[in-house]
Amino acid sequence: MKARLTAEDLTLAYGRRTITEGLDVVVPDGSFTVIAGPNACGKSTLLRALARILEPAGGTVLLDGERIGSWPARKLARTLGLLPQSPIAPEGIAVADLVARGRYPHQGLLRQWSKEDERVVQESMEATGVADLAARPVDELSGGQRQRVWIAMALAQRTPLLLLDEPTTFLDLAHQIEILDLCARLHEEGRTIVAVLHDLNHAARYATHLIAMRDGRIVAEGDPSAVVTAELVEEVFRLPCRVIDDPETGTPLVVPAARRRAVKTGL
Repeated sequence: MKARLTAEDLTLAYGRRTITEGLDVVVPDGSFTVIAGPNACGKSTLLRALARILEPAGGTVLLDGERIGSWPARKLARTLGLLPQSPIAPEGIAVADLVARGRYPHQGLLRQWSKEDERVVQESMEATGVADLAARPVDELSGGQRQRVWIAMALAQRTPLLLLDEPTTFLDLAHQIEILDLCARLHEEGRTIVAVLHDLNHAARYATHLIAMRDGRIVAEGDPSAVVTAELVEEVFRLPCRVIDDPETGTPLVVPAARRRAVKTGL
């Protein structure tokens, strides 16, 4: 299995608090890889390490066989794009100007802003449904609108690897599906996508490679059809359930067990 992005014997910590220990991770080239698990299981921490935001306490992250820490920042930004959790925009910046920052890694002494950059920015805004907000200040937008603007900026980088930490945060259900459909389309066009998602049904529907985590360890990984079982869901999420075929896609669909209702008795 070819993989540009991998991690070996990875230990991650915040200060003295160890989050994960001894993880081996392979992101298959051309996959839509989803990291799923309950809150505080280490999935976002793992993504931060894969994106070189968090330095490992042990082990290493490799990109194209080299330690990711050795990559020059501009070269890395042309190869790997990241949407972090809860990013903060500069005060007063307009939507189009923020999205345009995704093109900065492609600028240089011999290459200034071009019509190609303008086209990419416009296409990225249109793809995420924010083109009509181009002149609006980002800090005046709703949470869902801001999230789509940040995704547009990540798209504007035009990187072969795209890492997304909870890309559907703040979005209503229709926009969640819209963004995940967009990610699926980018994957079909040849990008390797890595996303952290809370919703296991979304993960099972869109992922080609699923990594299930709990308590800082990888419990299972592989094709969602093999990974998502009732036993796995109960082990990872502590949720009794049934797993059936999604009637729309045929992918696994988790149906939580019904709460037992109290039986009313008459006198």
